[in-house]
Amino acid sequence: MADSKQLERNPVHLGKHGKAAIEPAFTGDMEWFMAYGARHADDGPDGRLVSMHTFTGSWDSWEVHPRGHEVVLCTAGRMRLIQEYPDGHGEEVTIGPGEYVVNDPGVWHTADVIEGPATAVFITAGEGTDHRPR
Repeated sequence: MADSKQLERNPVHLGKHGKAAIEPAFTGDMEWFMAYGARHADDGPDGRLVSMHTFTGSWDSWEVHPRGHEVVLCTAGRMRLIQEYPDGHGEEVTIGPGEYVVNDPGVWHTADVIEGPATAVFITAGEGTDHRPR
């Protein structure tokens, strides 16, 4: 029988052909992400990282996923997702428990916690993800 895992500690990779792989303990540093990318390089843009994070404050950076959509599902608290589209226009949406937002490929995004702490599940097409300071 398989042991249960905590998504916040051990994200899951969803890959080609219905594959699901439990990831090593999440550290949040670039080495973790680089090793993740190397482990699942064969899945290319079809791979998805499923992770959960709790935030006590607003994000200090923007991120973008150029090769696929990202689903952000709020499970606790309230957060405002801020999106910046390639044509320069921006959108904001506030989500609470059970609500989600889809970040389109190539859309820069960040978030503010407006009632927290806020927890969200992320289903991310991570290949090529980039970051910039907020």
